[in-house]
Amino acid sequence: MTNPLETASKTIGAVERTTSILRLFAESHQASLGVTEIANELGLSKAVVHRVLTSLRASDFIEIDPESRRYLLGPSALALGLAYLSRQDLRDRARPFLQTLSRGTQETATLSIRRADQRIYIDQVTPPREVKMTVAIGEAYPLHAGSSSKAFLAFLPQEEQEVYLRDHTLDAITEQTITDAKALRSELATIRKRGYARSLGERQPGSASVAAPVFNHLGEPVGVISVCGPLERFRNQTESHAKLLLEHTRELSQKLGFK
Repeated sequence: MTNPLETASKTIGAVERTTSILRLFAESHQASLGVTEIANELGLSKAVVHRVLTSLRASDFIEIDPESRRYLLGPSALALGLAYLSRQDLRDRARPFLQTLSRGTQETATLSIRRADQRIYIDQVTPPREVKMTVAIGEAYPLHAGSSSKAFLAFLPQEEQEVYLRDHTLDAITEQTITDAKALRSELATIRKRGYARSLGERQPGSASVAAPVFNHLGEPVGVISVCGPLERFRNQTESHAKLLLEHTRELSQKLGFK
């Protein structure tokens, strides 16, 4: 008679081996893997690896290169990944990051998205202190002024940046707004290299902020998170706030499939 506990244990073991092999393909820097590589990496026998790969091939999660005889992720793996990504709401996914970021900096954390040539705040978390910054949810802003806007513009493809600079007047919103195209290009290059944008009163007098993009699985900036506060209080905390901000945006980007 079959022992139910033994059967369940074997089933769990088979599932764990299957998921570990799929995870190895997902995390590998190589497009394809061989049976021996997989077996050595996971500490499995080649017979077990071959059996799992055969099962995964039957459901199109894995396919084999006819020339090299090496294995690659198949169309079902892509479909599964895309189904996961399509169900991710950026605002919901970002909310816990905004909360911990606001708590860690004791300043306001915001989330913005891009709509064509403008940027819009879609969420914010404010700290429990009397003097703090708040933003207007749903209001649109140009892409050249302020840290969140510049964080979007800096990480767009070069040709899109040039189209924006060609087609838009860089109007001054405050005395600190960058209105010279050459100076803005230089600023955008610095932002890309540094990983985040900063603003000292560029969009709103008396305010300061740092902002960094959130990337999707295609490496596209799908959102920007910022930390903002009163200029005098914020000025000496810019670097420490930026460091914490980058930790959060990198983690969120990874959760959205960015590598």
